Amino acid sequence: MTAETAFSFAALPTSAQRHIRLFQMHQFLDRFAMGLTVAVVALALADRGMDLLQISSLFGIYALTTMAMELPFGGLADSIGRKPVFLAAVVASLVSLALFLSSSDFMVLAVSFGFIGFGRALRSGTLDAWFIETFKAAAPNVDVQPALAKAQTANALGLALGAVIGGFLPDLLGAIAANHGFSIYDVSYVASFAVMLGVFAFTLRVVVERPRPITSPGLWRGFVNAPGVIKDAGLLVLRHRGLSLLLTTLACVLLATNPVEVIWPTHAKPMLEGGYANSIIGILTATYFFSIAFGAWLSPYVSRIFSRRHPITLAAVFTCLAGAQIALAIQVDILGFVAAFVVYSVLLGVSETPANSILHRCVDDAQRSTMLSLKSLIQQLGAAAGLLLAGAIAELYTTPVAWAVGAGFLVLAVVLTLFLIRHLPAQGQ
Repeated sequence: MTAETAFSFAALPTSAQRHIRLFQMHQFLDRFAMGLTVAVVALALADRGMDLLQISSLFGIYALTTMAMELPFGGLADSIGRKPVFLAAVVASLVSLALFLSSSDFMVLAVSFGFIGFGRALRSGTLDAWFIETFKAAAPNVDVQPALAKAQTANALGLALGAVIGGFLPDLLGAIAANHGFSIYDVSYVASFAVMLGVFAFTLRVVVERPRPITSPGLWRGFVNAPGVIKDAGLLVLRHRGLSLLLTTLACVLLATNPVEVIWPTHAKPMLEGGYANSIIGILTATYFFSIAFGAWLSPYVSRIFSRRHPITLAAVFTCLAGAQIALAIQVDILGFVAAFVVYSVLLGVSETPANSILHRCVDDAQRSTMLSLKSLIQQLGAAAGLLLAGAIAELYTTPVAWAVGAGFLVLAVVLTLFLIRHLPAQGQ
């Protein structure tokens, strides 16, 4: 195998440089469209009369739809092409936005959230694969990781900027929308719909891919292969105690943390004063994304403190995360909440790399895709269960009580990571 050369943007062929810039722009626009609604979605649902249990249930529908569709659609992009599958994902997003804007009925909103999950399942890995394949053709034997990092930076910037603007628009234009009988948050959704149309047109224009025949066997191959994929992954987990413990741990973490990610705007907004509370929520959402990115950057340095013993690193991080979640739950003023929220988000980012390192050391190349699919499925299941549990507790008691109960699952995750030490080889723990 030919060794990869170091990445240097200036030394790349012009076609490879242009490919990176186009993909950065594409990722920025796509995530910007999503970011416009991510800061206000919980507030928009509350404004439509949804209680916390209904809000959690809607996000649970999204998670379950993604979980159900991800494995069947896993090979679809390989069969019929990345571009048509991504375009179908954009159409699903547009349908979701249109349904959301059209109604305040729970059942219609449930269908809308189902389309969000459908779109996410279709999006998964589509244009990333196109980007890598095209980059390797334009710049053979060049390390692709720095190129992906450039795209991921554009991704994060799009989400962050979209969150800021999406939070600002209801404060700026919400009164106009309200005067015409609409929710003040609809302006963010209309803006997202417009940008998503732009993403569709931009994809048609800039993504060049060799056409592949779209046949019925290709369309249904993902569904036909899904039972076999699940069976293979399940057998692998049953044979490997370390993988079983790791995946159970990750499910517990999502069960605890996903309700915080979903519900926090409805908890923080009453702490804010003045006419720009939605703008501040948008800024906090952007801060959340940047803090997670900073935590991911910090993660290797944290691992060095524990001599790269990843289960020990995870146990320490999850312990701190449980404390941060309880600290977040007991805050009653916005300054304390923001401080705890930033620490909490950084810790989430720190936890990502050690967990992935353990997973990849437990499987070989022939099993990697299968295990990644199962990991995603189990995490989505944990997220959905956590949302339903937290929503019910928040309705019966309060949001802080729901978060405090969730912290108990983080404590359970700490115990499970400590048991991992017995089931992993000494090297690369």
